[in-house]
Amino acid sequence: MARQFDHMADVEAFVTIVDKGTISAAAVALGTTPSVLSRAVARLETRLGVQLIRRTTRRLSVTEAGNLYLEQARSAFALIADAERAIQGQGGALSGKVRISVPTTWGHYRLPALLKQFMEQHPQVTIELSISNRNVDLVDEGYDMAIRLGELADSGLAARRLGDEALCLVAAPAYLRQAGTPSSLEELAAHACLPFVMPSSGRQAPWLLQVDGNNVDWLAPARMLVTDDVLGVVSLTQQGLGICQTYQFVAEERLRSGQLVEVLPGLRGRSRPFSLIYPPHRRMSAASRALIDSLPSGC
Repeated sequence: MARQFDHMADVEAFVTIVDKGTISAAAVALGTTPSVLSRAVARLETRLGVQLIRRTTRRLSVTEAGNLYLEQARSAFALIADAERAIQGQGGALSGKVRISVPTTWGHYRLPALLKQFMEQHPQVTIELSISNRNVDLVDEGYDMAIRLGELADSGLAARRLGDEALCLVAAPAYLRQAGTPSSLEELAAHACLPFVMPSSGRQAPWLLQVDGNNVDWLAPARMLVTDDVLGVVSLTQQGLGICQTYQFVAEERLRSGQLVEVLPGLRGRSRPFSLIYPPHRRMSAASRALIDSLPSGC
């Protein structure tokens, strides 16, 4: 009895050629030669009775029948990949790779302890971690999940709030000895403030304050504008260059050690949310699901 799907290698060759754009590039990706792939596509075309690819000396293009077959072939391979991901970890240790993108604050101060515990429980899982304030495109860049700051726009992604993080104003003792300690918002405006410019918009992030029970989004007069890495404002503040607003979880160790001092605690009361996002329609691996389950849940 003939095998029903003994031509799957030829299908993979066809899909890879289209994805890579040339037979030569596909050959490199599959670790074979262009002539082997050309014969594979020819066998597939003979089997199907249609031309899938038009080939010239300079370029190739996919026929209408080829595009139809390509769509179905990709779906079939995706189903196989989903089936493999679905059973990872069943009956044994979790394995596989999880790609996650996190902002610098969470990546430096919140995630390491959580990942340490997760990796100890699942030593065969590989984590590929991007720590950056750039909002990656999860689908196009192949990330399984990301942690995002702020209120989320409707993007079609699944989201789960991890928690709201309190904000505070801080300065170095040396700066306050030299410049004095502000006792009001009006006095704060006369100090050297160190705001951050949001990479997503190129605009200065307002300081989120609470004045007499009212929420105030205050644009600090900038002595120095910091871009790209929000933790830079904390480092500059610690060196006595001014006052910044940061998260309590970022500042708490420096506050305990005396490297920083809280300024105007009466303006506290505001926070920013952090959320986990992931593609809702992609079947996640068991490793990805386990990592999601290990992260905290906020209200």
